Amino acid sequence: MTAILKQHGCKARRTAALIAAVAAAAVAIAGGAAAADSGTIGPVYPIAEIDMLDEIQAVLKAKEGSGELPRLQQAAFNRMRAHIETPTAVAGVSRARKPRSWEVDPSVRFDEPIVDHEGRIVIPAGTLANPLSVVRLSSVLLFIDGRDRAQLAVAKRLMDSSELPVKLILTAGSPVALAKLWQRQVFFDQGGRLVQRFGIQAVPAKVSQAGLVLKVEELPV
Repeated sequence: MTAILKQHGCKARRTAALIAAVAAAAVAIAGGAAAADSGTIGPVYPIAEIDMLDEIQAVLKAKEGSGELPRLQQAAFNRMRAHIETPTAVAGVSRARKPRSWEVDPSVRFDEPIVDHEGRIVIPAGTLANPLSVVRLSSVLLFIDGRDRAQLAVAKRLMDSSELPVKLILTAGSPVALAKLWQRQVFFDQGGRLVQRFGIQAVPAKVSQAGLVLKVEELPV
């Protein structure tokens, strides 16, 4: 009898263990497994985030107190003013040594249709349109290096003799100083976008309308 009871007790314990294992697996699969305390592996420190705004304000106050902040502000203003008055010269443009001329077709292809306010198609997709067929170039464009006296002389002669107004565009030099000197508006080809568009490699260069194309001429000095 004692042996039978012992055998029965072992089976009961194995059955209970099996039930417990199955229950634990079911809970884990369902995502409801409880967190366990695995103990402390190393020292624990509180999470401290630096308030960057407070940090910046503290630095600014320190520089203001030492008198450094006004100097930094003035230096930044001077750099900005210098860049506005004398922008970075357009790279890759030299002084014209020999005459060169060519034509540029300003036509634009519309990849998407242009519609009016009622949704009606005004210009179908794929249309090649030339703006010179609708409007004329109202002025002559003259690109020069504003630091070169010879090119300034060319600009002066062209402005005095041209039937159309001359729009002066610098590739180098100070448009502000030249505008004050000549009492007229002077532009600057920032980033060289226009000289790239027209294929200009040397200045002085004149751009004028010739029928439905633009004529570009590099004028040697």
